[in-house]
Amino acid sequence: MSRVLVSDDSGSVRVSEAALVQLVDGAVAGVEGARLRRRRRLSLELADGHARADLEISAAYGSVLHETARAVQERVAGALTGTCGVEVDAVDVAVVELTR
Repeated sequence: MSRVLVSDDSGSVRVSEAALVQLVDGAVAGVEGARLRRRRRLSLELADGHARADLEISAAYGSVLHETARAVQERVAGALTGTCGVEVDAVDVAVVELTR
């Protein structure tokens, strides 16, 4: 399955679900102590130049959870904006696991 980024008279640009998951996974991995929990839930919506992501992460035990989640939000939004050229409406992050 793929998502349409741009569609006009000259054609369209599509990005596969797998590529979007890799993009989000890389952004989350860039935050120290955070890891994407793909098997649990990752939802990405792209439409009309806008994006919304809903994801679950694991965080390192002892990390400040709201700071880790905020850093994940910023990284994912930056990755989607920079790579896909979309405006990010929201990145919802749930911390569902602590790891040592």
